[in-house]
Amino acid sequence: MPKPKHILVIRLSAMGDVAMSVPVLRAFTQQYPNVKITVLTRAFFAPLFRDLKNVNVFSADVKGEHKGLFGLYKLSRELQKENCDAIADLHNVLRTKVLKPLIGARKVSSIDKGRKPKKQLVKGEIFEQLKSTIQRYTDVFKTLGFPLDLSAPKFPMPAALNPNISRIIGTLNKKRIGIAPFAAHDGKKYPLELMEQLIKKLSKDYQVLLFGGGKNEIIILNDFESEADGIINLAGKLSFSEELDVISNLDVMLSMDSGNAHLAAMLGVKVVTIWGVTHPFAGFAPFNQPVDYALVADRIKYPKIPTSIYGNKYPEAYKDAAGSVSVETVVDKIKSILN
Repeated sequence: MPKPKHILVIRLSAMGDVAMSVPVLRAFTQQYPNVKITVLTRAFFAPLFRDLKNVNVFSADVKGEHKGLFGLYKLSRELQKENCDAIADLHNVLRTKVLKPLIGARKVSSIDKGRKPKKQLVKGEIFEQLKSTIQRYTDVFKTLGFPLDLSAPKFPMPAALNPNISRIIGTLNKKRIGIAPFAAHDGKKYPLELMEQLIKKLSKDYQVLLFGGGKNEIIILNDFESEADGIINLAGKLSFSEELDVISNLDVMLSMDSGNAHLAAMLGVKVVTIWGVTHPFAGFAPFNQPVDYALVADRIKYPKIPTSIYGNKYPEAYKDAAGSVSVETVVDKIKSILN
């Protein structure tokens, strides 16, 4: 059977997982330039793939016209017109399991999420590094006949900043640190009082740019911004594409175990992560970052970590586990990277 010439890549959500697919697809386009890629994802995520050659984004409206069985059938009919001869399913959920046979591609490969070892990790039966999500993505393409080498990744140049961005962040002659203090679940967040101390300390030597979204987060970030000069809250002021432009110009990103870490990593930015009730061993550490850039909670004090894979389940006493990473530890790590 001949190798596929046009692959449909499915990765609908969440943002961090979609962002982790970008370095894999960038390597694919560089190593197999004659193979066309169509990415099926949500319209909001389209800017993630903007610098990839030979990659087209097909938007799925899973909450609107492509919702439910009838919506999936409609989507499959639209996708058939793309004439893809293989499917790389990087999502592998019920929706994609229904969709794949409806499309009818010649070859199909789906991600193995490694549920069994992840369950063992959470139960405390093992404590070791599991295969990363990035590796699991590359396995999908290997099954289709496209082994990938990610040992020497290439990244896009920092984006040119438009006048709107320049007006907001200025042109200070300081190194820029991005900080994304929030995560989907409380057990993954650094305590706000410690985050406030951390931001103030870093703002003495660097420009600090704050990332977030939603009304409550914007209120908190505005409070942080008012604490000292050199702190700028970007939440609610830029489009998603403009945020990516800013992130590409950072000297380092500080993030929780969250999507912002993966956005920065896919652009080749150095990323320091703080981990609460989750752990890098589950395979969700940002791409191409040294192991010591991940600052993990104290497992002597919190021996059940990781309490879950996604941080949505944890004992109440573990809620502030990330706070066991001291402010000084975070500051020292960032300064060691920047210096």
